[in-house]
Amino acid sequence: MVIYLKKNYYNIEKNINKIFRDDYTNFLDPVTLKKVAKALKGKKYNIYYPYEDSEKAIIYTNKYPEVKLIEIICYEELTHREIMGSLFGFQIDSEMFGDIIIWNNHYYILIMNNIYEMFIRDFRSIGNKTVSLKDTDISILDNYHRIYEDIEIIVSGLRIDLVISKLIGSSRDTIKKKFIDGEVILNYEECNKYTINLNTGDTFSIRRYGKYKFDSIIGRTKKNNYIINIKKYISK
Repeated sequence: MVIYLKKNYYNIEKNINKIFRDDYTNFLDPVTLKKVAKALKGKKYNIYYPYEDSEKAIIYTNKYPEVKLIEIICYEELTHREIMGSLFGFQIDSEMFGDIIIWNNHYYILIMNNIYEMFIRDFRSIGNKTVSLKDTDISILDNYHRIYEDIEIIVSGLRIDLVISKLIGSSRDTIKKKFIDGEVILNYEECNKYTINLNTGDTFSIRRYGKYKFDSIIGRTKKNNYIINIKKYISK
């Protein structure tokens, strides 16, 4: 845990220093993005999102980020988990790549330009599946939109444990244990407090059950319960 905190602190400091050198950061997850942006204080900056609703983003000032979109070509079906696992197995730092995109039976990964040559040359397999890589025009993401499954549920309140209990059909005691065991992530950070109320736009994930976004409150029932819409992230 101490090693993780030190590494996280180092990554934040490293990216802050890049901005003050009028450079750009690496790919930042939403939590790190907020921390780096907060530390910049009065420094003017821009945020580069590769596509609408992308999770990872890059902070930059005058120098526009150099990013590559790579298509992963494989004659066997791949999953998001397999691709992610192979990237980490390849010992690529998580800040060196952006979102993994599965779209129309094609697989894409965004990477920082400074690892492009190494990645193209050496990344040849995902698990036991052979792959090849193709440099792709990043402008194709202008037409990409993340796919969700809309789930409408009725809950007595907006507490995260009530929502999760309804979504996965488990008792509240079972759900509480998931919080204790660190199986719930809220807005990209581990959540141990099951009494937190969800707000519109909050994202949360439950280990082995997937990732969700609290989309909206549709209305109330006659018993004054909430009718809410949850969007479930669709990924293979």
